[in-house]
Amino acid sequence: MTAPNPNWYLRARLKTRQLLLLIAIDDAGNILRAAEALCMTQPAASKQLKELEDMLGIALFERHPRGMAPTIYGESMIRHARMALSSLARAHEDIVALKAGLAGQVDVGSIMTPALSLLPRAITRVKQQVPQLRIGVQIEASNELLERLQRGTLDFLLARLTGFHDCTELVYEELAPEPVVVVARTGHPLAGRSGLALHDLVQAPWITPPPGSVLRQRFDQLFHNAGLEPPGDIVDTSEIVLITSMLQMSDALNVMSQDVARRYQELGLLDILPLELDCRMDPFGIIRRRDSVMSPGAELLLQAIRREASAPAVQQETEAEQMPATYNLYDIALA
Repeated sequence: MTAPNPNWYLRARLKTRQLLLLIAIDDAGNILRAAEALCMTQPAASKQLKELEDMLGIALFERHPRGMAPTIYGESMIRHARMALSSLARAHEDIVALKAGLAGQVDVGSIMTPALSLLPRAITRVKQQVPQLRIGVQIEASNELLERLQRGTLDFLLARLTGFHDCTELVYEELAPEPVVVVARTGHPLAGRSGLALHDLVQAPWITPPPGSVLRQRFDQLFHNAGLEPPGDIVDTSEIVLITSMLQMSDALNVMSQDVARRYQELGLLDILPLELDCRMDPFGIIRRRDSVMSPGAELLLQAIRREASAPAVQQETEAEQMPATYNLYDIALA
């Protein structure tokens, strides 16, 4: 059996006019009336149909004294012709909307901290203005997101840069620092303890970021600076689902971004221990390719992110309380 050629229509020089003719014949049941509907002569319509049938090597219609009826092959071709023309019509609608800045697709990458508060607030604002805008969100570590940005699969990032990254092709706009705190399950014995100090945590079980990560380096250095050996009872992972599950079923501790921790504390899942750490992550910000041209939708989301990042904390908390609890009407893909 001969394998199908997915590009047969290129060799056949298939014309949009031929697709329209197939649909018109199917609707009218007669090539004369179909030709009239397309402002063609009957000989021209017959010629175009014959060229298509000769190319495919099959009859698309059966000729009867009172008209024409599609064959099984014709029914299949007509069905696909209708789908193709419908898709082209939607493509034109999308282009018109894009030119007006009303729709389109925006793909943004984000690390965990802005994905829990800043980015949702910005997306909510944009969706209130432009419900048709499709927004895709990918949450990963900065290194992975930077690779995707350089491959062109993301429009911009909310992430951080370190000395390991080549910034010559990137534009970085700092947004916010990222202090860290110690968290534990709700009701943990240390949660209400007064005068808690770092040496009280050395013997505790910990779930920490993997060795080599920025936060792990600063976590270990925190203990060294206090003249202590870093904890030895450790599980290494950065998977937030595993971290929260293990914290809730044990007395383990974890160090995470203050904004992330506050969100989990608001949900009643974790408690922030009463201990101030001399430790913070590098600031995160907007990262985009220097040679990229932002679409109107991407620019709209960027502007919303900048406004939300510069809004006072009190205003953010008030607005967050006024937001609906669910956003299932929004076309947001979290990956």
